[in-house]
Amino acid sequence: MRPIARISAAVLIALHGAVALAEEGWTLLDGPGIQTALTGVTLDYPGAWQDFRETGRTLYNAGVDSWGYWQVQDDRYCSQWPPNAFWACYDVHQRGNEIRFTGAHDDVSIGVIQEAP
Repeated sequence: MRPIARISAAVLIALHGAVALAEEGWTLLDGPGIQTALTGVTLDYPGAWQDFRETGRTLYNAGVDSWGYWQVQDDRYCSQWPPNAFWACYDVHQRGNEIRFTGAHDDVSIGVIQEAP
């Protein structure tokens, strides 16, 4: 396949994915939107939960506490879990009280915002 054809095919695939998410009611969040959606929020996942602190700390619990860091870089949510120094970044979509994280390899996690007691 010629380079132009490969690029065109990649663009069409990306556009199809964006249209599919929009049709499902997901809205892509930008940097400020991610900051607003996550700061001070706790998300519930199947068998786990995650708390996003204003300080940039995050606590994930799937039976055991695991502390890490989070930040927004280039309109993406990024997290880092010591002792690993690597920051993993994700696109963030929101649909109502659901937050969807999509990684570089199309790995997806969906959390539900906990209601205040």
